[in-house]
Amino acid sequence: MAKLTHEEILAYLEEATILELNELVKAIEEKFGVTAAAPVAVAAAAPEAAAGPSEVTVTLTDVGGTKVAVIKAVREITGLGLVEAKGMVDKVPSVIKENISPEEAEEIKKKLMDAGASVEVK
Repeated sequence: MAKLTHEEILAYLEEATILELNELVKAIEEKFGVTAAAPVAVAAAAPEAAAGPSEVTVTLTDVGGTKVAVIKAVREITGLGLVEAKGMVDKVPSVIKENISPEEAEEIKKKLMDAGASVEVK
């Protein structure tokens, strides 16, 4: 049997139909006792899911007695203007930031709680 070069193999794969490639994969699986499935990818995703959410949302649930301090904290966190930040604080519960890392959410929660607000992280 003549030995094929890498270029010849790649040229065949470029020209083959999906059905021909499927038959080739099955033949390789049978000949060498392997499978084309990727169980490693499934196993790698499991620890990430067990670690907790990768993105969370910070929600202002109560302003407390120091509304001005909470407005200042919201402005600092969001970069909003005074009117927008006041509007957000007036419409409690308000989402302060969405789809952020849990670490960033904890920093935001601390700033808002230091200002006298109640915060929920989900």
